[in-house]
Amino acid sequence: MTHDHPAAGAPAPVRVLLVDDQPLVRRGLRTLLDLEDDLRVVAEAADGVQALALDGLAEVDVALVDAQMPRMDGVELIGHLTARFPALVCVVLTTFEDEVVLDGALRAGARGHLLKDVEPDELARAVRQAHAGRVVLGSMAAQLLVQRYLAPQEVVEPGSLDLASLSDRERVVARQVARGATNREIARSLFITEGTVKNHVSAVLRKLDVRDRTALALRLTGTDVP
Repeated sequence: MTHDHPAAGAPAPVRVLLVDDQPLVRRGLRTLLDLEDDLRVVAEAADGVQALALDGLAEVDVALVDAQMPRMDGVELIGHLTARFPALVCVVLTTFEDEVVLDGALRAGARGHLLKDVEPDELARAVRQAHAGRVVLGSMAAQLLVQRYLAPQEVVEPGSLDLASLSDRERVVARQVARGATNREIARSLFITEGTVKNHVSAVLRKLDVRDRTALALRLTGTDVP
């Protein structure tokens, strides 16, 4: 972890942590951010496990976290960081729009979501805005959230879902989805692959006639899922 000493009277730069398993991506992000006088990359990590082992995390202002990484993915890391360091602001980075990742990251405590192909000026502005306490969302991420909350919600009385159509394993998966668990977390708890979890989730959505994981969680709230 590097330490910067700003000139007398100058505000301290925003201290940024980069977490991405691709060295070229980290190098590119560092190059872009270090061009800004008020931003400074102070640490890097290749995955969540390595990030949590860093010294000086309490001194980091903003963490830019890749969504997909080995050993510990971005959503899980964000959960740990926000729990241990409430003042540290996390923004998740993804290669493409994924509503499941976006939802999981926001539930874990992320304050923003950006695509990796974001324009340099927008990246720097997003770091500043996140540090200032604002929620940072790319246009597509914002659109997904708007669609989710403006779409009419079907009112479902607790206990009225046809859960009998689910297999025992599907009920277990549905219960964990309702609690906000990611596919990776569910896979680990059930000792199955993430691909199998995705298949179960798809089957649950189809059988219960809901459009996505968020709608599933909402419909299962207050519903007994044995």
